[in-house]
Amino acid sequence: MQKKLLAVAVAGVLASPLAMAQSAVTISGVFKVGVDNIRLSNATVARTGHLSENRVTDNSSRIIFGITEDLGGGLAAIAQLDVRPQLDDAGETNVAAGNSWVGLRSSNLGSLTFGRHDLHYGKQPDDTAALAGALMASSVSLMDYIGVTAIANATRTPNVIRWDSPNWSGFAMTVAYTTSPFGNEADLGSAVRKGNGWNFNPSYTSGPFQVGASVWRAKADGAIVDQDSLSLYGYYRFGAFKVGVGINDSEIEGAAGITNDRRSWTVPVSWTSGSHNIAGHYTRAGEDKGTAASDDAARMIAVSYSYLLSKRTSAGVTFAKITNETNAAYNFFTNTGGLGSTGSTMTAGEDGRLMAFTVRHAF
Repeated sequence: MQKKLLAVAVAGVLASPLAMAQSAVTISGVFKVGVDNIRLSNATVARTGHLSENRVTDNSSRIIFGITEDLGGGLAAIAQLDVRPQLDDAGETNVAAGNSWVGLRSSNLGSLTFGRHDLHYGKQPDDTAALAGALMASSVSLMDYIGVTAIANATRTPNVIRWDSPNWSGFAMTVAYTTSPFGNEADLGSAVRKGNGWNFNPSYTSGPFQVGASVWRAKADGAIVDQDSLSLYGYYRFGAFKVGVGINDSEIEGAAGITNDRRSWTVPVSWTSGSHNIAGHYTRAGEDKGTAASDDAARMIAVSYSYLLSKRTSAGVTFAKITNETNAAYNFFTNTGGLGSTGSTMTAGEDGRLMAFTVRHAF
């Protein structure tokens, strides 16, 4: 009997390190697809054919694998794989297209991760696309672009070393450095310069309000193309309402000096009551003071209504419109990338109107 008990005890001791070494894996994500109608007006002479179309559009669906291993002493190994399938046309071949990284997390010191991260863009408190609203209606459309040029990629930044602080009584910050902000490393063999970038993003949240700031500076590898951008943002909740504000001031500088310099601002509002959610924003991109051309400002208005069918499933409708001045060429967010459609990118002076019905399921 004693030998059996001893055998059980030994087996337990030998098994415990194996049990401690196991990682906890979670699978979560969002499937979000809609039926859109996009219509263009003030068409340029170069555009021929139809000025509207119906389409099925993926709204950045994702499957996220989260991995955590408890290392003891308040330290954990962490990793995330963020897969972005495009459910409308089976696009997106990069398995790690989303926020994908590996690192360490300390209960006292925060987390340090290496990989791909969303940095700087999308800081304005806009809830238009948060549930079943169309992603293309986001105020990112004007806030994080200078015309056709994206600030901070308006998507994930590659090659990132990122530190996220603990939450210190509502105050938190992100500090990130990228060895190559706009793509693959190209320092070796370059006779121009080495590229890099960094982002500093402190914020404070207390009860019904939040304020924050984000600074972005980036230099391209092997080319004199610099981005400098500052975003200030905040919101306040009272009852069922949320009112926010965002300001973005961005510059692009080339070898001959500043080529683009514009300021954008947005006022997002939302209302939530039970299963009903209404959100919208008015956004304006100012004149680009870095160009010789005038009349390159734009404005955007968007509103969405979403209804929660359950805690995980919602359906919604969205209306959005961008009005470009004669020399402005702003587009709906993601419409110029893999989530748009052929010919739907607006050119200078064209206006766009988007109507969408979207279904979202989170898991």
